[in-house]
Amino acid sequence: MNVLAKDISANQLKKFQEELDAKANHNVAERAVTKNGILATSADYRSEINMDPVFSIDLDTGKVANQKQSGRCWMFAALNTMRHDMKDKFGVADDFELSQNYTFFWDKLEKSNYFYENVIKTAALPTSDRKVAWLMQTPQQDGGQWDMFMAIIDKYGVVPKSVMPETFNSSASREFNSTLNLKLRKDAVELRELVNANASEDELEARKQKMLSEVYRMCAYSFGEPPAKFDFEYRDKDKNYHLDRDLTPQEFFKKYVGWNTEDYVSVINAPTEDKPYNHMYTIEMLGNVIGGREVRHLNVDMDTFRKIAIKQLEAGESVWFGSDVGQSSDRKKGIMDTELYHNDELFDVDFSMSKAERLDYCESLMTHAMVLTGVNLVDGKPDKWKVENSWGDQVGTDGFFVMSDSWMEEYCYQVVVNKKFLPKELQEILKEEPKVLAPWDPMGSLAK
Repeated sequence: MNVLAKDISANQLKKFQEELDAKANHNVAERAVTKNGILATSADYRSEINMDPVFSIDLDTGKVANQKQSGRCWMFAALNTMRHDMKDKFGVADDFELSQNYTFFWDKLEKSNYFYENVIKTAALPTSDRKVAWLMQTPQQDGGQWDMFMAIIDKYGVVPKSVMPETFNSSASREFNSTLNLKLRKDAVELRELVNANASEDELEARKQKMLSEVYRMCAYSFGEPPAKFDFEYRDKDKNYHLDRDLTPQEFFKKYVGWNTEDYVSVINAPTEDKPYNHMYTIEMLGNVIGGREVRHLNVDMDTFRKIAIKQLEAGESVWFGSDVGQSSDRKKGIMDTELYHNDELFDVDFSMSKAERLDYCESLMTHAMVLTGVNLVDGKPDKWKVENSWGDQVGTDGFFVMSDSWMEEYCYQVVVNKKFLPKELQEILKEEPKVLAPWDPMGSLAK
């Protein structure tokens, strides 16, 4: 069907103005929005009242961390859930943290190798091919997903922040990312040329290893050298001194975190037609550690999504989750609520879209990972949730946010839970071979 493109005519412009003039008090709205902006003008003060930070289940998790000018929320959120356990088991201080810089170092190196392997795999395709263009658009970035973090943990373990503290580049990663992506794109040119010149597998591997050695050097200069062994000393909540000598990062993880990482699984709520509930999904070309843990999602309805998160909280364990944090939220007040702003009433325009429509039409996707540390249950049902963010203690209530249950319904896409909290029938589905989604699928978005 061919439809003739039509411009905006003078008569139409006249009609638009007449319709505007016919709106009651439109001059009042115009003055308010031009002076104060859309959000301030459409804000509803009642949301702040309803989002009072009091919860029937409220875990004591210590002080919040600060990812600063970096996209490491997924790491901070995961390490925070681990340090919550350490606080309960070993009585470490409220401000104790595991090193986000340590896992950042290894993620950058592993993502570089993952990129090189995908470049080699797609070298026969033209640069105009969508997969190649997708690879080159962002060779690597700070963001990630739960399974990608577990792949790093499984291979490299963890260390206390005192052993590998923050650097300028871990706290403000923009310069490093632009420099590393320049290198990766330049290396992609060479790798594609080698493949198309029929270079041997040994030649390709030798050149890739040289490239990775250069990436390792860049990481060491920018983040410091990761420790192979270290001593762990701390005082517990009763002020008793502890010293544990000569630990490897893997030994530290096993002794002080002690998780079986395979027990923790990603559960999503993606109500789009292409992803029926109660099935497994993965995303092509998404990952970091070659040969490591695959990104896998179990898609469930929202009622199940809530229930399993509540079960884990009731058991005293915090919950990693991913959401679209920029939607209907106030960073300073620490509120995420669908009733926070009423721009539909302000403009007299219907902005409503279903959750599935927002995913299908690129209006929303997972952008940020945080931790559920509490929930308020009224007659057994949640009306608001306590959220530990990683933006420091100057936002929200000492860094903690309040999320309405309606906001969770619309803008939360992923929770990570111990599979023991899943119903038996869903535990069986975890064994299913996942459907492979396209690299640009919204469920492949990276939390930053």
